[in-house]
Amino acid sequence: MGRLGVLLLALFALMAVGSFLPPLIDPMYHPMTGVDPEITRATPPSWRHWLGTDFIGRDLLSQLLAGARVAFMVGISAAFVSVVIGTALGLVAGYAGRWTDTVLMRLADMIMVMPTLLVVLMMAVFFGQLSIWSIVLMIALFRWPGVSRVIRSRTLTLKHRPFIEAARIAGASHLRILIVHLLPNVLPLALLYMTFRVTSAIIIEAALAFLGFGDPGTVSWGMMLQWVWKTGHMSQAPCWLLPPGICISLLTLSFYLLGRAMDEVLDPRLRKEKGVG
Repeated sequence: MGRLGVLLLALFALMAVGSFLPPLIDPMYHPMTGVDPEITRATPPSWRHWLGTDFIGRDLLSQLLAGARVAFMVGISAAFVSVVIGTALGLVAGYAGRWTDTVLMRLADMIMVMPTLLVVLMMAVFFGQLSIWSIVLMIALFRWPGVSRVIRSRTLTLKHRPFIEAARIAGASHLRILIVHLLPNVLPLALLYMTFRVTSAIIIEAALAFLGFGDPGTVSWGMMLQWVWKTGHMSQAPCWLLPPGICISLLTLSFYLLGRAMDEVLDPRLRKEKGVG
């Protein structure tokens, strides 16, 4: 699973890097503003446009490549911020205990029960069109509680270990114990949950863009699906409809497979069960 996930991830990384090339070849391949002067409607694949064009003559392959770059940017950024917040609060809650633990975990519980997509949609209606970085921030702020609870549980098992007691007796400050002794031990678990948070961030951004609440100045896979739906080409242009949907599915699958492989590496029980099977 891990090898397949890395292979798919490498493919999409190449697509994201390659998204900068089409506009350099010809301005008409710019995913947002480039238009083929000879085309004014959606067309099937051709030598000039390998996936065809949309309803105003923009190249679909250029949009697909740009969507890969946006998906990586949104997914990794939102996951990284949520994991940083969740890890920090989980460490503090598990190590401090008492009322600090209670307050932070009750806050995590309140945020965890909120439907992220619905809340972000309501905020988009209230504030208007959201920029891509506003979407990243909102996704991160609603996806940290799950990470914090896992990190808290791990911290509770570690803080009474002999090496923590030895550090405390040696005069280490609370901050030093958190950063030097506890953080390295929970970091692999945080990185594991980051892979799963990437998938949810990509799906939420695609859903927001499809529903019309994405960044209007950014070409994403969700925005491509919105355009094909609003212009009535759902059944008339399969090369416009299918590629972004397939890419969303495969990219989220690659991060899921990578996370499952990391889970087996970090959890000896899973390796033992796999060996027995």
